[in-house]
Amino acid sequence: MASTQVPDGGRAGLRWNAWNLLLLVPLLWLLTPLFNQQGPELFGMPFFYWFQFAGIAVGVAATTVVYLKTRRAPAGPDTPDRLDVDDLDEGAAR
Repeated sequence: MASTQVPDGGRAGLRWNAWNLLLLVPLLWLLTPLFNQQGPELFGMPFFYWFQFAGIAVGVAATTVVYLKTRRAPAGPDTPDRLDVDDLDEGAAR
């Protein structure tokens, strides 16, 4: 996958961060041998069902943690716009 250049010299697209490995936890949660059993029951629900409901909470928590740890700092209002009118694409007119 090719990434494009953004005006500030950085690269747009996917960025690698070790926190992204935490997103494997919800995927591993779906391995059938982990929940392919009848018991123990929780509030009368078989293990299969309450384990899947717990997996939703684990997935949301993992996604939230990864988002909070990998988001960029917001650009402040005092950040100048580095684009100039001459830098804009004018299509076939150039």
